[in-house]
Amino acid sequence: MNKNSVSNITKAALFLAIGQVLPFITGQIPQIGVMLSPMHFPVLLCGFFCGWKYGMIVGLICPLLRSVLFGFPVMFPMAIGMAFELMTYGFVSGLLAEMIGTDKLAKIYVTLIIAMISGRIVWGLAQMVLLGITGGQFTFAAFLAGALLNAIPGIILQLILIPLIVNAFSKFKSA
Repeated sequence: MNKNSVSNITKAALFLAIGQVLPFITGQIPQIGVMLSPMHFPVLLCGFFCGWKYGMIVGLICPLLRSVLFGFPVMFPMAIGMAFELMTYGFVSGLLAEMIGTDKLAKIYVTLIIAMISGRIVWGLAQMVLLGITGGQFTFAAFLAGALLNAIPGIILQLILIPLIVNAFSKFKSA
């Protein structure tokens, strides 16, 4: 195992731990705590900093582990649907960061926005399949509410904070 692998495993474990703890902090704001999408931040950052493999694994594990440890999100269908969503976030942010780089703020935004859109689409598809299995229905209105309207505070924070964090650490790393 090389030094880079150990570093990425360590960072991925840190992002996974943050994904378990951050919802406790945002949960203290009852009106918008869940809307802040606290598990999305560490998964997206894991993709950017550790690559698509680690981002994908952390994204898959994060909501499932949190459901098992703390009972929220509820395993079916919420945590399972989120696992697909976050797995996509980690995969896409890591893959695009590797392909186009993070040396310019515009590249970070392109990567972030594509990852966020991809993850939300995958979440919608997962919800449709999961609810279809139980005879439930997942409407387009439910998709818009879950993926966009109820997530606006989290989307805004992600668009502000993640590029700043990635840009700051990219400059720090290259210095």
